[in-house]
Amino acid sequence: MYSTFSKVDEYGFERPENFNYESYEEFMSEYLKVLAKRAKKWSEIIGEGKSVQRSITIKRYVRKGVPSEHRGMVWLSVSGGEELRNKSPNLYQQILSDTHDQQISDIIKTDLPRTFPDNIFFNNTDRHQRQLFNILLAFAHQNQKVGYCQGLNYIAGLLLLVTKCEETAFWLLKVLIEKILPEYYTPTMKGLCIDIDVLAELVRYKEPEVFQHVTRIGLPWAVIVTKWLICLFVDILPTETTLRIWDCIFYEGSKVIFRVALTLIKRNKEKLLACKDFADLAECFKIITKDRIALQCHDFMQSIFKVPGSLPNNTIIKLRARIEQIQAER
Repeated sequence: MYSTFSKVDEYGFERPENFNYESYEEFMSEYLKVLAKRAKKWSEIIGEGKSVQRSITIKRYVRKGVPSEHRGMVWLSVSGGEELRNKSPNLYQQILSDTHDQQISDIIKTDLPRTFPDNIFFNNTDRHQRQLFNILLAFAHQNQKVGYCQGLNYIAGLLLLVTKCEETAFWLLKVLIEKILPEYYTPTMKGLCIDIDVLAELVRYKEPEVFQHVTRIGLPWAVIVTKWLICLFVDILPTETTLRIWDCIFYEGSKVIFRVALTLIKRNKEKLLACKDFADLAECFKIITKDRIALQCHDFMQSIFKVPGSLPNNTIIKLRARIEQIQAER
């Protein structure tokens, strides 16, 4: 057995029973060299006390991975979260000290034990659950259009594990929900419904065989990708792969989500086409998020900018507008 690796990753998630330690060891022997090289590059920027400004160089660095110890600060800087926080530096503490809506508070408390039950930090201490409660409560009170809805606990929970600071996690959650993800978490989930159809259209255009196969079998795209989109691949892809995706989402926005989904589908095309029925296909879409390709996060992240081909922001904007109109006419 490959005993050099813990059964728990650095963020406290237990590895699944069928975790392939052999593939992981092979991958990590190379990836650790990449991490060391990236850490040196980032320290040259951050170590000099410079503020991380958006630029072609920083975009390239972000795509190649942000060292875990710098993620909170870099995500805040490149996403505009730092600017938001600087405009209202006392907002988080003010909200927490105000009177709170008991109904919202109760709903959040109900969801806390369901958040990452296999994570040692959320499982074994009250501290993380208490901090997560604060983040979700503050967010719900300052954004009453969204309030609190299921799915936010997973996003906020991972932000907390990565940044180790509830206030930083709050501002990053605010940026994600209000600026990066278009109406995913409103009561109607209008933006999410639109983006599910946008992804289906992109598959139809870029992988028509897969699209036709999924359509013929009758598996709705909403069943396949709702969790991918609403949880931003948390609890779906391996943790480090998810965080590398988040590095890019905070810099480049929601189109990265489509690149990831298209890459998973394109790189597993033959497996998907080999499925004969509804149950097989649904299972295959789960399996492809856990295989060797998804585990090797550095190769995977390089491939998301090559495999799907050209995907301009303008294409996403036009597709969203067209699908919104179609959905409104139904």
